[in-house]
Amino acid sequence: MALTAGIVGLPNVGKSTLFNAITQAGAESANYPFCTIDPNVGIVEVPDYRLGKLTELVKPKKTIPTAFEFTDIAGIVKGASKGEGLGNQFLSHIRQVDAICHVVRCFENENITHVSGSVDPIADIETINLELILADLESVTKRIQRVEKMARQKDKEAVAEFEVLSKIKEALENEKPARAVEFSDEQSKLVKGLHLLTSKPILYVANVGEDELLEADANPNVIKVKEFAENEGAEVIVISAKVESEIAELEGEEREMFLEELGIEESGLDQLVKATYQLLGLATYFTAGEQEVRAWTFTLGMKAPQAAGIIHSDFERGFIRAETVSYDDLVAAGSMNGAKENGKVRLEGKDYLVKDGDVIHFRFNV
Repeated sequence: MALTAGIVGLPNVGKSTLFNAITQAGAESANYPFCTIDPNVGIVEVPDYRLGKLTELVKPKKTIPTAFEFTDIAGIVKGASKGEGLGNQFLSHIRQVDAICHVVRCFENENITHVSGSVDPIADIETINLELILADLESVTKRIQRVEKMARQKDKEAVAEFEVLSKIKEALENEKPARAVEFSDEQSKLVKGLHLLTSKPILYVANVGEDELLEADANPNVIKVKEFAENEGAEVIVISAKVESEIAELEGEEREMFLEELGIEESGLDQLVKATYQLLGLATYFTAGEQEVRAWTFTLGMKAPQAAGIIHSDFERGFIRAETVSYDDLVAAGSMNGAKENGKVRLEGKDYLVKDGDVIHFRFNV
């Protein structure tokens, strides 16, 4: 499941500081053969307390968490959709990600120049959003020109696509993203195939100063970002990129003590990973045995054979059944044998929809 979120933002908003923290806190890449590590890709482990509990119960030789990729997108400036700055690089990179984490500057610091001269988070958001809208508008307009002739000839597929493109074009011309438009299930499939920048789900990351983290809700800039996001139906994560860079250098007890001193329960990076995970409709199932306890990322709505295929294509091809128990039932029973005695281990077939927290042993034959 090599899904990735792109980190975007204007210059000097803290985007690079946050990405460097992600890189420092990175997962051991050797455990994740599906990843090609480029300089602008950071891999982080998905925090999950359940993995530790399963390790206590099973006592495996090793424990492997699941991971998530963040891509550092080239900085954007006004006019990027027309090739200004690193515009073309920005747009090509963002087309390749599955979700957008938009870092917004919410801190004042006279030593760090703002590209526009003053801190204005809504203006920053609108600058980037507008560049994405303009780029999509150009793509949609070109596509309409190709489809319109076929639609006039009553070609069924062309008529359906023309209708979708027209709805999107109207929204973009009113400076609204494609994700703000309501579509039927069939139309949504067409939209997905267009790979539009503004159809990607978005999460706003409000970057505050180190001394503002505990009282971020009182920060007027954070309040503005939250109000903007609420109107979009988007979520906001508040972080201090400077604090995250310090946390990333610590491990174990040192890290826990530092968080405790700051008065926070979990790092902003952990919150960001979880929120992005949910944004993409991802969840986790586990495999647990003497050799290893491991977390696996899957997309909600996957059936058992598809989920098995994440481990190896042979598992999907030769799928027989999935011996399944929920995490809660397994922990309550105290062991797999106990869960079996309590009748909590189920034999699920090909149509079973895997649930978050399932502990699964796949039976297959190739």
